[in-house]
Amino acid sequence: MGAQKLHVAYQGVPGAYSEAAAGKACPNCVTIPCDQFETAFQSVENRIADLAVLPIENSLGGSIHRNYDLLLRYTLHIIGEVQLPVHHCLLALPGVRSESIRRIISHPQALAQCEQTLTKLGLNAAREAFDDTAGAAEHVALNNLRDTAAIASARAAELYGLEILENGIQDDLRNVTRFVVLARDPVIPEPGLALKTSVVFALEKGTAALFKVLAAFAMRNIKLTKIESRPHRSCPMRVEERVKRFEYVFYADFEASMEEGKGEEAMAELKEYASFFRVLGWYPMEMAMANKSG
Repeated sequence: MGAQKLHVAYQGVPGAYSEAAAGKACPNCVTIPCDQFETAFQSVENRIADLAVLPIENSLGGSIHRNYDLLLRYTLHIIGEVQLPVHHCLLALPGVRSESIRRIISHPQALAQCEQTLTKLGLNAAREAFDDTAGAAEHVALNNLRDTAAIASARAAELYGLEILENGIQDDLRNVTRFVVLARDPVIPEPGLALKTSVVFALEKGTAALFKVLAAFAMRNIKLTKIESRPHRSCPMRVEERVKRFEYVFYADFEASMEEGKGEEAMAELKEYASFFRVLGWYPMEMAMANKSG
């Protein structure tokens, strides 16, 4: 570990919530914006960045499926997570009044998360999807769009010279996004921290064996905090007794470390039913990394 600043990749442009998550995970880091999630994975793999901070699920919008698929495709390791409250603002060019807004642009999830509030505000404006929230704010500013507002963060307003027409327009204050921190190599967590382990696996006998996997955790009083299924792309279907069944890979998070006896036992039992198994990471449940580089 050297003394240089960490370089951290994220998806989006400056002012994105992902940039804020990168700053929370790694204070004083150098952030590297990427146009796509996969570009952030590649930046770490190709040593352009030390880490990547990417969203994995939202408390209202659910899982970010693209990043689950990329976790399986690449061999990066989850070394931490951060949770970031999402605070949406309605932004427009200086001097623009709410009644002159005819179009509102933002990421589809942001539009959905603010729909009720926008209706209550009486804005007679079409909604239009954009790649990301901060990118929408940048688009309004660069193109001098005086009939268009963007839903984005207060930081995006500051960066792109926009005014906040309405603050805190998310419909639910419990809007939180969980991000994972990815590195090329695993990191052994410091002792005394609350730990989480993330794994991915496929089952030898398909979904019929899933209850046995769940029992492996339940019988040992291990708290399973997340389970997600995605299509098994290398083996999408199987035929059993002339019936075609879809095949899945499963992602699971649980509150235990790989060094705990019960964690090791649960993993050993899971492997008995698995045709494929991989540990994605073993890490603190909340993370604030020192400003160091590997």
